Amino acid sequence: MADVTIEQLADDMFELVSNAAGQKKLKAGDLTKAMKEKYGDVPRADTKAAIKSLIDSGRCVYGYFGGSSIELPRVEGSANQ
Repeated sequence: MADVTIEQLADDMFELVSNAAGQKKLKAGDLTKAMKEKYGDVPRADTKAAIKSLIDSGRCVYGYFGGSSIELPRVEGSANQ
């Protein structure tokens, strides 16, 4: 097992989702595969925990257009920034 923390996995997944925003909708499986390619043998439970961390923190949300995906939260046009 690679020595990588859940937080590091979540940060790397967030970077992937941020870079793909507006171009490609990433599924949980895409993120898991990317982490396995980057870190080698990462337990599935760790990748699931990292995804749960992203969703629970509000950094990412689930989208359901043509299948479930993990996306950045959308900002409404009238929202104050």
